[in-house]
Amino acid sequence: MRPPPPQPSTAPLAPGLYIVATPIGNLRDMTLRAIDILAGADLVLAEDTRVAAKLLSAYDLKARVERYDDHTDARRRPQILQQLAEGARVALVSDAGTPLVSDPGYRLVRAAAEAGVAVFAAPGASAALAALAVSGLPTDRFLFAGFPPPKSGPRRAFLAELVPIRATLILYETGPRLSDSLADMLAVFGDREAVVARELTKLHETVVRGPISALIAAFASGPPRGEIVILLGPGESPAATEADADAALLDALTRSGPAEAAAGVAKALGLNRRELYRRALDLQGRQDRP
Repeated sequence: MRPPPPQPSTAPLAPGLYIVATPIGNLRDMTLRAIDILAGADLVLAEDTRVAAKLLSAYDLKARVERYDDHTDARRRPQILQQLAEGARVALVSDAGTPLVSDPGYRLVRAAAEAGVAVFAAPGASAALAALAVSGLPTDRFLFAGFPPPKSGPRRAFLAELVPIRATLILYETGPRLSDSLADMLAVFGDREAVVARELTKLHETVVRGPISALIAAFASGPPRGEIVILLGPGESPAATEADADAALLDALTRSGPAEAAAGVAKALGLNRRELYRRALDLQGRQDRP
């Protein structure tokens, strides 16, 4: 027998600040808990009250909505904290996706936590994680880097800082800047494996995979519309030098014997374990000499 569908919660909402994820496109990605929180909140904070009003209307919610963004933060934050201190139930939503991910809210969450206010996460949709899940790129390590700078010079400097990071990189970009941004990525990273994901969960969802040069060609006809996520593969780690191996072995020998140290360094650097073991014995012998 199929279980009955979940019913709206009748439990009163506890006082505190709720960080509520909202759909990035498909309205059916709204969680039942998010609906419960927005139904029970005394106040909903939104970067764009018009967007939030449409979302609430779609679920027949009547919550009070007020603007909260980087421009109003300094003025509004003390007022919000006072309301929270008095027991208010405040929900912070993004225009789409998870709040604080390239959206305002960090200062408010930090101040609320420092004031002893309960802060609750109501997780849900996130363009960054949705794109990572369908990218086909490694998911065991990833870094969300946000929006690159809009101009080429600062953008290349920003990207150069990410080159040594051996993880899948996730960035947001706008349609008009996509081609220029991809061109700078090709210049900085080389022709890495990459993915452009746009309009995720929406009618015209598109995921294009390939080396950066192929992605440049795919979007050469004109700037695409919609929300865009760019993902870059980790690239290849540079070959470890003898100096790298010695430094790693010396560090490992402070915690373990030569055999275990050699095994650990071999796995970390992709080098021959037997050769590393002989090197570890030599290094240990030098350390033991008076």
